[in-house]
Amino acid sequence: MADLAVLQWWLGAMVAMAAAASWSGGVLPAAEALGMNWGTQASHPLPPKIVAQLLQDNGIKKVKLFDADQDTLSALAGTGIEVMVAIPNVMLDSITDYDTAKEWVRRNVSRYNFDGGVTIKYVAVGNEPFLAAYNGTFDKVTLPALMNIQNALNDAGLGDSIKATVPLNADVYDSPQDQQVPSAGRFRADIADLMTQMVQFLANNSAPFTVNIYPFISLYLNDDFPVDFAFFDGGATPVVDNGISYTNVFDANFDTLVAALKGVGHGDMPIVVGEVGWPTDGDKHATATYAQRFYNGLLKRLAANAGTPARPGQYIEVYLFGLLDEDAKSVAPGDFERHWGILRFDGQPKYPVDLTGQGQNTMLVPAKGVTYLPRTWCVINTNAKDTSKLADNINFACTFADCTALGYGSTCAGMDANGNASYAFNAYFQVQNQKDDACDFQGLAMPTQTDPSTPACNFTIQIAATSAGHRRRAGAAVLALLALFRLFLLH
Repeated sequence: MADLAVLQWWLGAMVAMAAAASWSGGVLPAAEALGMNWGTQASHPLPPKIVAQLLQDNGIKKVKLFDADQDTLSALAGTGIEVMVAIPNVMLDSITDYDTAKEWVRRNVSRYNFDGGVTIKYVAVGNEPFLAAYNGTFDKVTLPALMNIQNALNDAGLGDSIKATVPLNADVYDSPQDQQVPSAGRFRADIADLMTQMVQFLANNSAPFTVNIYPFISLYLNDDFPVDFAFFDGGATPVVDNGISYTNVFDANFDTLVAALKGVGHGDMPIVVGEVGWPTDGDKHATATYAQRFYNGLLKRLAANAGTPARPGQYIEVYLFGLLDEDAKSVAPGDFERHWGILRFDGQPKYPVDLTGQGQNTMLVPAKGVTYLPRTWCVINTNAKDTSKLADNINFACTFADCTALGYGSTCAGMDANGNASYAFNAYFQVQNQKDDACDFQGLAMPTQTDPSTPACNFTIQIAATSAGHRRRAGAAVLALLALFRLFLLH
């Protein structure tokens, strides 16, 4: 009964999780097998050239993007890094037109296909488009878009080396209620026919199945989930499925997908792990200690080509999520969404991690050439006479800046009321590039050159605006205008 209970915990978390998988291939050093997700939803993203150099300095040979941004691809040109470019979900409907798909391939793939260009390996068509929470929004357009992109790649003479795939959430498969074990995996009933067609198309084009896995979400969604089952160090009570022992949720989820693929006649399909990682803030389980524990276990397994019980001893192509923290990501899933980076927003290491999987206590090479704003912070003015609007001003600051570190179980949760206010005011001040009028808050705030950080809570100094990052920050500029409007209303 204990085994069944653990499996039920795991299956209950599968809606938000993603699965891992592996496929046969040559033995590679872990750093060569590893990829990184490079997200850019930040108020002050690092310039692409700095990030490209950062990847090279750390021996990272693969990168997964969430768009096909020209500046990013230009920075990756000539590096030899294999790239997965992406088509956002909002574009899928337009890509159902074949001429549009051909033009997209021409502008975002073919133009970089030259000696010294960009080594594009995959095109991600959408991002988790069949997520149950989307209520079928992209169900009718994803497969036609996938087919058009792959056919356009084929017509351009690139189809042998560049494959179209669809990164999917693990909620596209499950196990029956009366047989909740990995070996009983099948595709979700409402999209079973669609998934069967997609898998067949991928197989016909020798393209991989791409899926995301997040053991962290198991802990986030269920306080009763056994903590050790989220990690790889063997501390969990094994779960037995037809004589096969599972000691972690990664393997269990992975093999559920393998079973689902087998059920539609493609049990040997190559599977790419599009995202897997552990956040470091925004929740009681999102800590640097847990992240280090998770990656140490995962990377050792990848280096050893351990595979999973259903596919033992096999190479796994994995993209860690993610490279950098992103302070402008939606926090709808949870405050942790802005803290997935192995590195801070500015490319500085958070904790030791050995990408070779040898377990050495080494720090990653930090980003080079990063320019910061002056060492000025914004804190509460303790001499302010009227504090009646303090709560309103804190709410305003946190609406337009990242205050997730103040949440329950987070790194800055232990401060007093003044500390919380100072953190919020400073976060907004930095997002606004330390403009003078961004540190007033109706007389409740004041600038200081004394660092208000505590041993547990870091008060950020933001990256200076650069011409390289200017175009990407168009969205942040709109937020700034809205912020100024709301500030006017507060007065």
